[in-house]
Amino acid sequence: MQKVPVKDFFIGEGEPLVLISGPCVIESEEHCLRVAELLKQIVGERRINLIFKSSYDKANRTSIQSFRGPGLEEGLRILEKVKNEFDLPVVTDVHSPEHALAAGSVCDMVQIPAFLCRQTDIVIAAGQSGAVVSVKKGQFMAPWDMENVVEKIRSTGNEKILLMERGATFGYNNLVSDMRSIPIMQGFGYPVCFDATHSVQLPGGQGQASGGQREFIPVLAKAAIAAGANCLFMESHPEPAKAKSDAACVMDLQKLSGLLVQLEQLYALCQHWGE
Repeated sequence: MQKVPVKDFFIGEGEPLVLISGPCVIESEEHCLRVAELLKQIVGERRINLIFKSSYDKANRTSIQSFRGPGLEEGLRILEKVKNEFDLPVVTDVHSPEHALAAGSVCDMVQIPAFLCRQTDIVIAAGQSGAVVSVKKGQFMAPWDMENVVEKIRSTGNEKILLMERGATFGYNNLVSDMRSIPIMQGFGYPVCFDATHSVQLPGGQGQASGGQREFIPVLAKAAIAAGANCLFMESHPEPAKAKSDAACVMDLQKLSGLLVQLEQLYALCQHWGE
């Protein structure tokens, strides 16, 4: 498995656990900076590397009335400020080839949303950006189908690839996580991240918004670490009920610290066990 460089650390086998976290959408500059500061304090001296995540635009909201974010230009300005003030690598979603190239000029990592993982032009542009490319496996895809996505990115000469499991559609308004997808996708030669917050989402479950089952985030996060995940994606918020996106499934920052203690210990145990 290749190790993927991000700033001054690596994601991959034998490396410390990596946490990708932050508010689902950029709610304001002040809010973004506050969450970044809290996350850096929570991770603290733990053997966990942090990547800050927030989206400048949530282009796939359920309702036309839903908050989408500040937009590309303002959003990238805020993310660059987080990057510089807290010395953290940053990642954001992209929704078009043009945005992939723009985001890649600022962010250490660009993320392709699950619904767009088969869109060749976006995948190619993300690879050409030179940033690490994180691709969420579509809810509609088998894990082995992600090999085609990997080949699209590799065709650009970019080998900095991170694949992500985020659950598969299971009937109406529900998802299920198949932990077999973690070793299957690792078989393509790149590290795999598990999205513990979107995996508990109930898509469209509230009619004009998605629902979620936040109480199962710790269960799935631990299961993913036990299955060999190299990285965890957990969106977080200081006041989940007031979050402007994915309020039902975002991780409560007040509970994150305790969970990270358990995850760090489990990750260390699984790494040792695999030797």
